[in-house]
Amino acid sequence: MDLLQFITCGSVDDGKSTLIGRLLYDSDAVSLDVLAALEAQNRTSAAGTVDLALLTDGLRAEREQGITIDVAHKYFTTPRRKFIITDTPGHVQYTRNMVTGASNADLAIVLVDARQGVVEQTRRHSIVAALLGIRRFVLAVNKIDLVDYSEQTFRDIVADYAAVAAQLGIRQVVSIPLSALNGDNVVRASAHLPWYQGPNLLEHLETVDVSREATTDAARLQVQYVIRPQTAELPDYRGYAGRIQSGVYRPGDRVLVLPAGLETTLAAIEINQQAVPVAVAPQGVVLRLTDDVDVSRGDTIVPLAQAPEPTRELEATLCWMVEQPLRPGRKLLVQHHAAKTRAVVQAIVAKTNIQTLEQQPAAEAQLNDIVRVRLKTALPLVADTYLQNRTTGAFILLDEQTGATLAAGLIEQTTLPAPELVL
Repeated sequence: MDLLQFITCGSVDDGKSTLIGRLLYDSDAVSLDVLAALEAQNRTSAAGTVDLALLTDGLRAEREQGITIDVAHKYFTTPRRKFIITDTPGHVQYTRNMVTGASNADLAIVLVDARQGVVEQTRRHSIVAALLGIRRFVLAVNKIDLVDYSEQTFRDIVADYAAVAAQLGIRQVVSIPLSALNGDNVVRASAHLPWYQGPNLLEHLETVDVSREATTDAARLQVQYVIRPQTAELPDYRGYAGRIQSGVYRPGDRVLVLPAGLETTLAAIEINQQAVPVAVAPQGVVLRLTDDVDVSRGDTIVPLAQAPEPTRELEATLCWMVEQPLRPGRKLLVQHHAAKTRAVVQAIVAKTNIQTLEQQPAAEAQLNDIVRVRLKTALPLVADTYLQNRTTGAFILLDEQTGATLAAGLIEQTTLPAPELVL
């Protein structure tokens, strides 16, 4: 049985937590003791049913304010698939939490209130989800009951979001009208929507293709540990442990150790101390090489025919996640999986206008801004662009002094043109 990890995102009060609660409730994934505890709190809706949002809003502040603040994870299983649900906040000030929730998701459910349509947070969360590599989207037009189940309202919102998706390069969008509060079209088809012929939400989640593109991408493995037991039984053993980020590895492959550029051959691949004939993403493995070459934590082992060019200059899109503004000249740390290096912001190329999605000039980045920047690193990075490889095209920025996370980044270019000479 395969696994689908998905997030719910969108603006405040669009019904994200209620939708998750409805999914869990109607699919019989809520235990009796949890239901009893909710009923004992005497928190019921106007219809006299359990407040389904409380199944995910677990913090006291969330219950008191009626909003989602932190990221919540829920797990459930149907006969067809296992699920991990991530409920993310809708408020602008909690966008950083949404970034955390989206980082490992395969699919994003973007909720839109049928009365409000596509709003600023709809665009912002769609940008962040696309930034973090999510390629499958569901446009859930919620509260359709409050517009009398209007087909025209649904069609208008679908058209508005299609323009947003086109600008962001989002190609896989399935649009579903529903009412999370009443259960229309969430787990079961609704008699109130005879004009809608598509799947209900759970049907789509159970059948959407979740095959991993990482197994067909160029092979990448970044070394996390160098294993040298130096025991009497294994006096010369040297292995390089890490998780395969993408692609396929086989013993006998000619490989390069980057950024040094050392060429060698894969002698063996081990999983759980057993030799295997092949390994694929995202397996954790130990690679052994035929030559005694210098390999350290953060180095990347790649097939000779698929080797990228290490770079110290890159252009990237950032979601800035702290209140202190980002300006050119700022020094910080780039964390690219196990590799870490100092870097400087050479320029802020542009900022995304959340309303129009256009790129505009900017002197700095403020909290929650989406900006394109140029970085120069102290040490070379072995990276791909996001379009080439979702996993190796992503990184985070850290504060040099505190180690706090400053931004999530998506690599757009790894080779920048030389500046023109002015004579």
